[in-house]
Amino acid sequence: MPQVTLRINGADHTLDVPADMPLLWALRDKLNMTGTKYSCGIGQCGSCTVLVDGEPVKSCRRLAVNMAGKEITTIEGLDPSGGHPVQKAWNELDVPQCGYCQGGQVLAATALLKNNPNPDDAAIDEAMSGNLCRCGTYVRIRKAVKLAAEIAAGDGGAS
Repeated sequence: MPQVTLRINGADHTLDVPADMPLLWALRDKLNMTGTKYSCGIGQCGSCTVLVDGEPVKSCRRLAVNMAGKEITTIEGLDPSGGHPVQKAWNELDVPQCGYCQGGQVLAATALLKNNPNPDDAAIDEAMSGNLCRCGTYVRIRKAVKLAAEIAAGDGGAS
């Protein structure tokens, strides 16, 4: 079995993984990072979204062995205390209904705001379109992204 060292949430983890194991399963099964969710398994829903070098990636469609040398951020590593502007906005507006997709939603919103600190509705809708919410909390998600942008601007852009 191949061995790979993954940099996840600022820490290196050396794992023995099958060559065909998706990053999702390395996170969940090998490291017990269960905030990254499995849903569709074909990269369509976004529940498994993580950040790889700051960009949103569907972890069910990326092989763990190909992630060596990259910086991976899971929902557990965004800000464990919940102080990231996106986490603050999500909590303030009580965005989740069931919550299953929200780890991926939060990370997709984080990447959006990193690249566009003041997005309009169209930019939010486009950036978040790869992340589905079965409960339909899209209006609250859009409001939370805008609030997170305000919070980040008030924090001097800390995000």
